[in-house]
Amino acid sequence: MTWVKICGMTNLEDALSAVDAGADALGFVFYEKSPRKISVDAAREIVKKLPDSVEKVGVFVGQSVEQVNSISERAALSAAQVYPCDGEGPGSLTDFAEHVGRRLFVALPGQRITSEDGFGFFCSGEFLRRTSAVFLDSGDSYRPGGTGKAFDWEIASEPVKHMSKAVPIVIAGGLTAENVAEAIGILKPWGVDVASGVEARPGKKDPEKVRAFVKAVRDADRKTS
Repeated sequence: MTWVKICGMTNLEDALSAVDAGADALGFVFYEKSPRKISVDAAREIVKKLPDSVEKVGVFVGQSVEQVNSISERAALSAAQVYPCDGEGPGSLTDFAEHVGRRLFVALPGQRITSEDGFGFFCSGEFLRRTSAVFLDSGDSYRPGGTGKAFDWEIASEPVKHMSKAVPIVIAGGLTAENVAEAIGILKPWGVDVASGVEARPGKKDPEKVRAFVKAVRDADRKTS
């Protein structure tokens, strides 16, 4: 069954609605430039009211391992989703993973693995062994995620197929209830991650869109099982 993460939680109402819809994980963004940014205190209050079975994921861009650990501890998060800075490769990320006291998800631009050097670079064995999942998003150096745009799934399908043999792959970027089944059919990921595709406006979820998204994923699961 495809793992479903609803990202960009800013309030308890949206978080509980996503859980009720069947989400496996909720994301809390601690990136200053994001319209979905949440404070540590606000995230902690939401997390306290969530079921233990739901993964609570902090989303970090360019923060140090000390910052990631401090925020994650204070907000009682179970995983950290990290968008590396430009130039960071598997060596520095492997070192990062050794000091993060929880599950580590690494987010990369989907188009990056389609390049010849990028695919080999991020398929190093040590990097993959220390990473709980790789998120493929549609961001770039100016906007790491939350663009609301999809990368080219067809071009990425072969690299994703190979990477999936070594590490769980989560697809993000531009997903909606209308296209998530197509993404699952082409890429066959371990999980999917959505933010803007289920929003009424940046930072505020639309409960109907959330329910429709989770239902579309489960319908796709039944068709491919």
